[in-house]
Order: sequence, then C-alpha cells, then structure tokens
Amino acid sequence: MNAVYDAFAAAWRNPHGRVGALLLLIIAVAAVAGPWFLPDPLAQPDILAGSLPPGLGHPFGTDQLNRDILARTVTGARVSLGIALLAATLSMTLGAAVGLISGYFGGAIDAALMRLVDGALAIPRLFILLLVLAVWEHVPVAALILLIGATGWFATSRLVRGEVLRLREEVFVSAAEALGARRRHVIFRHLLPNTIGPLLVGATLGVGDVILLEAGLSFLGLGIQPPAPSWGGMILDAKEVLVSAPWAGIFPGLAIVITVLSANLFGDALRDAVDPRSA
Repeated sequence: MNAVYDAFAAAWRNPHGRVGALLLLIIAVAAVAGPWFLPDPLAQPDILAGSLPPGLGHPFGTDQLNRDILARTVTGARVSLGIALLAATLSMTLGAAVGLISGYFGGAIDAALMRLVDGALAIPRLFILLLVLAVWEHVPVAALILLIGATGWFATSRLVRGEVLRLREEVFVSAAEALGARRRHVIFRHLLPNTIGPLLVGATLGVGDVILLEAGLSFLGLGIQPPAPSWGGMILDAKEVLVSAPWAGIFPGLAIVITVLSANLFGDALRDAVDPRSA
C-alpha cells in the first residue's frame, strides 16, 4: 500500500498529473451528485418546442426532444465512468492472473498462455466486440462491461509477465523459495505487490480507452440503448439536428475529450512515477 500511495503522491506532484486528477475528480463528483440537482434526463417538458439554445434555464440547451442536455451529459458521465472503471478492473484482474501464472511457472504453461495472448492481440478488439454485439438486439449493461473487460487484458498480461520474469530472479524471491515458501505465498506476497505499479498505470490508461470504446459502440447503436443517456448515444441522436442545434452534439463530445484527456494525463504522470526511465 505504501508503494501505491507513493506512486499517486508522485503523480500528484507532476503538474500534468495534478490537472488530470483534478478534472477527473470534478467529473466524478458531478456524475455522482449532479443528478440530485438537475432535471430528469428523460423528461420532455415541452416536446413541441424542440431544441433550445443554451441559456439560463438550460446551460447546455436542449435536444430535439426538449430534454436537458446538461442533465443527460452528467448522467452519461455516470454511465461512462461506471462502465470504464468496472471494465478496466476486470481487465486488470484477468491480465494480472494470466501474467503471474505465465511468468512464474514458465515452460509449457508460459508458452501456451502467451500463444493465446499473441493470437488474441492479432485480432482487433473492436472487431471482436462488433462481431459479438451484432447478434444481440439489446445488450444489458452488465454484459457490455463483461465483454469490454474480457477483451482488454491481453496487453496487461504481457506487461505483468515481463515484470514477473524480472522479479523471479531477485534475491528476495530466491530466498523465500529456499526457505520453503509455497508457490502461492511467493506469488501473492512477493510478486503481486511488486507488479501493482504497472497494473495501476495500465488500468488508468485503460479507462480512457474504454470510454472511447463504449462511446463508439453506443454511437453505432450497439452499446447503451436509448432512452438511457450515454455520450456516444447523445452524439448519435444529435446527427439529426447537427446544423440547426450543434450544441446537442458539442457538449457530449467535449465531455468525452476532456475525460479521456484527463485520464491519459494522470496515467502518463503515474507511469513516470512508477518508472522514471519512461519520462
């Protein structure tokens, strides 16, 4: 835990990391508390009025169905961040497990797992998701999280495996094995804690990737289904009024850009803190 705290503290001291962390904090607070103070994102108080420009009553304006865009953008942040965090956690867990097993046991187990990973990396992740999601008419959110998480651990496993191969030759690991420590003890008490840094970096950078991936799938109609608000779905809905009401697509698009940029800024700062050679 001390190593994790030190890594976050070092990332916070980085100006770019501090900006990214503050923006992510603001977005997360808005996603959690915003719906308590904003109108119902599904409400259509005056559907005949159509799209209204940004003003005092609606700071982000309304869409073609007279729904408040600020409320929908904030609610969409809750959806996007929730999916991103859960999917990134699943990917990190699977990647860590495969990397630890492959790196520590080596031999035929390592060869088989790494060939599996190589084969999976050869197929574009988006293609796999499109192939699976195309057969479902309505994709549950839980299934979407599982699919995104289960297709994003391949690079993480290679990262963890490389770290384990290095750590396996260290004196403290050899000493633990010489003293009769069980393999489970060596893996969970010595190897896993020393791979937390790279895992945190991968998870942080993976959040931005998942947000973009979920927004893209929703824009294609394969992600979060209407009327539930999602940033990609809002941009899809805004296609009809992009000329007459551009704010309907600009604000959710800005939300995606700012969130992904913030996650990448903090992830880069965290990577520099964990491995100064990457700076």
